[in-house]
Amino acid sequence: MMQAPRRPGAGAGKARLAEILRVDHAGELGAVHIYRGQRAILGEAAGKERIAGQLEEMESHEARHLARFEALLAERGVRPTLMTPLWRLAGFTLGAGTALLGEKAAHACTEAVETVIGDHYARQVAELADRDPELAAELSGFRDEELAHRDLAVEEGAREAPGYPLLAAAIRLGCRAAIRISEKI
Repeated sequence: MMQAPRRPGAGAGKARLAEILRVDHAGELGAVHIYRGQRAILGEAAGKERIAGQLEEMESHEARHLARFEALLAERGVRPTLMTPLWRLAGFTLGAGTALLGEKAAHACTEAVETVIGDHYARQVAELADRDPELAAELSGFRDEELAHRDLAVEEGAREAPGYPLLAAAIRLGCRAAIRISEKI
């Protein structure tokens, strides 16, 4: 005997929106701390003015995104992920660690993270297009900025970093895991 497919309850849409906002807030928080970690290493180093400026500008974009998600969480009564303290530490450590490996490794980190985040935002935009077009449009703008960060990182030699395939794969895997965890916890 075939059972009818389960239908979501009345609160399913609200619960899904909470997941979206929670994970996007976590991602922007992590990104701010990645750039802070990279800037801690490269920001004041002699001869690193170019990358220091790039990192500062990208961090400012992420901080603006983060501020918007903090406002959305408050407006919509959504709690942030319980993983926030860990994501701050992990982001800073990832940023500082890749910066210690050199400029190209720092760019490889940006390329890997922003590739995952760009895909993530694209899926959310498609999901929300009919249900919440205003939020979908806002996420689309954020996605475009994330992809611009990725493109800059590629132009700056991200794929020339020592051990790039392994480094990028590990970072992408970590990002995907953080997304899944942050949606739920």
